[in-house]
Amino acid sequence: MEANEAHELQEHAEHGSHESAMRPVAFTMSVLAVLVAVTTVLGHRTHTEAVLEQNRATDQWNFYQAKKIRSNDTYLAADLLSVVAVADKAGAEKIAKSYASHQAKWEADLKEEQQKAEELQQKVEQAEAHADRYDLAEALLEIGLVITSVTLLTRSRIYWYLGIAFALAGIGSAISVLFLK
Repeated sequence: MEANEAHELQEHAEHGSHESAMRPVAFTMSVLAVLVAVTTVLGHRTHTEAVLEQNRATDQWNFYQAKKIRSNDTYLAADLLSVVAVADKAGAEKIAKSYASHQAKWEADLKEEQQKAEELQQKVEQAEAHADRYDLAEALLEIGLVITSVTLLTRSRIYWYLGIAFALAGIGSAISVLFLK
């Protein structure tokens, strides 16, 4: 065996040991890539849920507003009947009583519709809070993935540990969604 061949074998053996030393880093990067993908999907679904809930809340507020407008129109018509001279007093009183019964019904309906709209608005706020946590988790996991990949370039394990720290923070943020109300 010549000296050059021995030197090549030694370099190849050293290179192989560096590759095997970097296998945990590569595995960590693979796991982080999967976690980023899962967190991204969860975040997108939660944002979609927030948009759908906002649409439902907007529809409910519009329904409330329509009833409120009808109620106000009826109230104004009843006021007008009370101050205008009418030829048929009995007919005017009958209409006024009808307006009063409608007004009482709409008062109760308005409270119910407002409560429904406020509940839907609260669901929107919850979905947005969940989406914000998923977005933070995604960002932290991506940062962890990038920092971990620097380990392959520099062969310095400190970047691997720093990447793992960011990844753990991202995982914590994603799990914290379960504890939000």
